[in-house]
Amino acid sequence: MYYAILAYHEEGVVESWTKEEDAALMTELLQINDRLVQEKSLGPAARLGPTQRAVTLRGKGAGMITDGPFAETKEQLLGFYVVDFPTLDAAVAAARDLRRANPTAVYEIRPISLFAPGVPLAPRDEE
Repeated sequence: MYYAILAYHEEGVVESWTKEEDAALMTELLQINDRLVQEKSLGPAARLGPTQRAVTLRGKGAGMITDGPFAETKEQLLGFYVVDFPTLDAAVAAARDLRRANPTAVYEIRPISLFAPGVPLAPRDEE
C-alpha cells in the first residue's frame, strides 16, 4: 500500500539553519532516502518552497486564490515522501528513521487512496 509521509516543521527554524547545518541534515535524510530506494519502498519525495510564495485555491466554481496556506499551527508542511509498504507499521518505522535524522520535525503518515505517478520531471530554474 502507498502511504504519504508528510513532513511538518516550523518554517522559521528551518530558515534559520546555516547552509552547513542544512547540508548536514540533508545528508542524513538522503542516506535514509537511498536505503528506502534500494528497498524499493520510496516513490516521489519533495522539499517544498517557502509558504510566503504559496497560494491557496478554495471555493466553488473556478474558486478564489488567496495568499499562503494560513494553517492554524506553528508547523507548516515543508515536504513529503511517497512510500510503499505492506502495513502502516512499516510506514511508521520509515517515518521514525526520518525523525531520528530530523528530531524537531513532525511527520504525519497517511494512506494514499489514489497514486498517479505522472511523468518524471526535470528540474527547472526557479523564477
